[in-house]
Amino acid sequence: MNTALLFDQKMIDEQDLYNPFALTDVLTEYSGDHDQPIIHFWQLPATLILGMKDSRVTYFAEALKTVHQKNYHLLLRNAGGLGVINDPGILNVSLILPKKGITELSIDDGYQALVDWLKKTSFGQFNLTVGEIADSYCPGKFDLSINGKKIAGIAQRRVKEGVAIMMYLSVNGNQKTRGEVVRAFYQSGLKEKFGQDYPPVRPDSMTTLAEIAPFPVTVESVKKELLRVMPYQETTNSLSIFYQLEEYQRRVQNMKQRNLVIQEVLHEL
Repeated sequence: MNTALLFDQKMIDEQDLYNPFALTDVLTEYSGDHDQPIIHFWQLPATLILGMKDSRVTYFAEALKTVHQKNYHLLLRNAGGLGVINDPGILNVSLILPKKGITELSIDDGYQALVDWLKKTSFGQFNLTVGEIADSYCPGKFDLSINGKKIAGIAQRRVKEGVAIMMYLSVNGNQKTRGEVVRAFYQSGLKEKFGQDYPPVRPDSMTTLAEIAPFPVTVESVKKELLRVMPYQETTNSLSIFYQLEEYQRRVQNMKQRNLVIQEVLHEL
């Protein structure tokens, strides 16, 4: 595989919450067009990121208000799946690959590439298990867990000839509180139907790397460890080129349009 280009956005400002979602799509298209692997790191302040299915809970406005009262930002992402929490103890990692190589990169191949990457790091010693943790938030086939507790979820997005395999990784911080926030969203949004068609979120079903590792773990140390086992070229300073692209601006506007329903509810508070 070619040397990956590294784009590390670090912590996104509150006024730019849509930025990493638009940038992921632009970088994914670029990866396919130029046969170029890319690594994309980013973080958000305290935010509940909702999937499209989450917007269809019965009492959506009430669910939004419940989370807003807990001082979390809210946004609706441009992909499927279900809600996840972001805050300074969460690292979002995207491994972006060209779809076509020697063979077509299948969906499972994409997921496996990211799992293999994480297992090559020092965290691989903790017997990472791949498989759904049904009572976590945003459960999926490629959940990563240690001792039965989920530490990461993986999603995938395909844009033209590129594939973004995206991991939500709980590095440190209060994971129980994160679970309680997501659980409160579904309890308020579903009421007596809580747990039907949506995960019956149990906060204790998830943990963090810091709680498991016998050594100090920070977001920065995790990034360094991931990069230790992946050939990369630092190109973060080139991000401004992508921000200026018309396609990037269009995708930001699409995110703003998609999130009008949330803004309208919060405006009434």
